[in-house]
Amino acid sequence: MTTPTRTERDLLGELTVPAEAYYGVHTRRAMANFPISGLPLRTHPELVVALARVKQAAALANHDVGLLPGDKTSAIVAACEDIVAGELHDQFTVDVIQGGAGTSSNMNVNEVVTNRALEHLGHARGDYARLHPIDDVNLGQSTNDVYPTAVKLAVHAAATELLDAMAELRGALHAKGREFADVVKIGRTQLQDAVPMTLGQEFTAFAVTLGEDEQRLAEALTLLDEINLGGTAIGTGLNAHPDYARHACAHLARLTGRPLVTATDLVEATADVGVFVQVSGVLKRVAVKLSKTCNDLRLLSSGPQAGFNEIRLPKAQAGSSIMPGKVNPVIPEVVNQIAFEVIGNDTTVTLAAEAGQLQLNAFEPIIAHSLLKSLHHLRTGVRTLARRCVTGITANTEYLRRQVHESIGLVTALNPVIGYEAASGLAKKAAATGRSIHALVVDAGLLTAEQLDILLAPGLRPLADR
Repeated sequence: MTTPTRTERDLLGELTVPAEAYYGVHTRRAMANFPISGLPLRTHPELVVALARVKQAAALANHDVGLLPGDKTSAIVAACEDIVAGELHDQFTVDVIQGGAGTSSNMNVNEVVTNRALEHLGHARGDYARLHPIDDVNLGQSTNDVYPTAVKLAVHAAATELLDAMAELRGALHAKGREFADVVKIGRTQLQDAVPMTLGQEFTAFAVTLGEDEQRLAEALTLLDEINLGGTAIGTGLNAHPDYARHACAHLARLTGRPLVTATDLVEATADVGVFVQVSGVLKRVAVKLSKTCNDLRLLSSGPQAGFNEIRLPKAQAGSSIMPGKVNPVIPEVVNQIAFEVIGNDTTVTLAAEAGQLQLNAFEPIIAHSLLKSLHHLRTGVRTLARRCVTGITANTEYLRRQVHESIGLVTALNPVIGYEAASGLAKKAAATGRSIHALVVDAGLLTAEQLDILLAPGLRPLADR
């Protein structure tokens, strides 16, 4: 059975598209040109919605300045609202990795909005004499101001969801900090025994370091509020009404609830992608510190017999097809892998930003894809770590307490009382004899057991010397 088609025309000639498609000739040609990742534009719904919002604001602005009649404006607005509501996302078919600085994505949304708007007007898809993808939906615009503006909106939306996930994980870590507040353990520097601390302090530190990254990300997101919409091709505003940029920014701010402002120098703003480098750098920071935390969780839970065995992670799944009973730290491991990906994505963003030339950066599609991929994977990874790992962590309390009493690292706390030389001698003797610092100090008459308990680990119950 033959699928019905319609014929559309662009500057290269005629091309058939499925009659039922909302996209048109430009999208169809891009689909053929860029069979790259296999990931269509709809992979990033935040970007699809952002593009629709930009088109909606543009239509309203062009109506304000008297360039777009009311019936066309209403139809375009209604079509954009359909897309924002989740309809027609299957029609955003161009590959996320594409040449042309995002032109294919811009044309994809122009065509989908046009054909849905034609239906709202009571006309058939493809009847561009009634409403045109470029003359009407793209009026006063260029890919070069539409696409980066939409990417900024999409990144902000995705990053806001990441911040929510990070707050959830931070809360879970703080809860463990309170739960483990009285669990004494030995801290380590360079993987060697150091001085006593509590497991609660360790988990609270995890929470604090994540909270610092939340602040840095929130700060970076404010830079996304400056847009170049109205600059058209290179920032000069060619083909746009002199008042268009002001009206478009106001409408877009109202539609998105964001304090958007038009860049003071639209030529610079069209060429510059520094804000994306900034956000990507913060995401790399989040990834690095999150991965470090996961490294610590894996190390602290290693064993159970031949490792640290200080904490127990919740059992997620069987860990081996050959070793019965083995359970692996699979949740921290998957978050580690997400972190590695984000660090690589940051390198991609950096190189793409550096490669921009003169009045435009041609590589914004890979910047957008890299950022949105990092944000999505970080968000899902952070939530998974909170819900399937951190909330179920338990402490090996008695084992930790015994380690504290047997640790030579306790001697550091005695420096202010007995001096460094005497403390060093005790450490050497403890290492040679296997006796505890606690027992050696009491036997030598340097301090009483009660004094040691206060000095070494407040509230710690003494163990008998072995």
